[in-house]
Amino acid sequence: MPELPEVETTRRGIAPHVLGRRVSQVCIRQPRLRWPVPGALTEILPRRKLMTLNRRGKYLLLGFTHGTLILHLGMSGSLRVLPRETPAEKHDHFDLIFGPLCLRLHDPRRFGAVLWTEQPVAEHPLLAHLGPEPLGEAFTGRHLFDQSRNRKVTVKQFIMDGRTVVGVGNIYANEALFRAGISPMRACGRISAQRYERLARSIKDILTTAIECGGTTLQDFLQADGKPGYFSQELQVYGHAGEPCPVCTSIIRHRLIGQRSSYYCSRCQH
Repeated sequence: MPELPEVETTRRGIAPHVLGRRVSQVCIRQPRLRWPVPGALTEILPRRKLMTLNRRGKYLLLGFTHGTLILHLGMSGSLRVLPRETPAEKHDHFDLIFGPLCLRLHDPRRFGAVLWTEQPVAEHPLLAHLGPEPLGEAFTGRHLFDQSRNRKVTVKQFIMDGRTVVGVGNIYANEALFRAGISPMRACGRISAQRYERLARSIKDILTTAIECGGTTLQDFLQADGKPGYFSQELQVYGHAGEPCPVCTSIIRHRLIGQRSSYYCSRCQH
């Protein structure tokens, strides 16, 4: 699944090509994605200028003067900027056409989303209850410490909960916990404020590096220009079960936590 770094990489890749341009046409080839694609988009978006292109968690927010188009890449989706005449492939479900250019959503599993709201986008039901952005000033170790008090859920599940902080997906949770030296199985309510400060810094550092590398290509993700992300070369524990820990040479272990694959070093993380 494209995670926050992949979505941010996509945002940065497509922004220079579409910001400030007017939509000339909307093409909906497959209206049945995770939720129905509003058919009215073919009437309400043409001739309108794209004013802003932001990200909230894993959602891309395309701002117009009369509303916001909310895009989600689902499990394996991607957005590409292509010449308008590029033939559509089997899983190319939605196009925003800007003159000679086309912003195309490719989504083989159809778990993505194309939604429209004329209300303040922060109040949309998908966004209203999200926690702070991990790269923003509101996300701190103190925030994690305060939110975790009297809770028994594992710290890995805690930081992957979008109500705690948005966009810390499975890959990055594994890597951040390893860098912070915290066991993914530890109850979140039993971690000190000092250790949460270290974890918050680790999350910020891991995500920043991943964005600089263009994201992580493990299965389907490609950048907006079609090139793969390279953070997979930086992974220290994720996907390395049975291999030596890069710090202490103990064997990296694997187990399921909340039905998600978790990788950790029992000596370095406690």
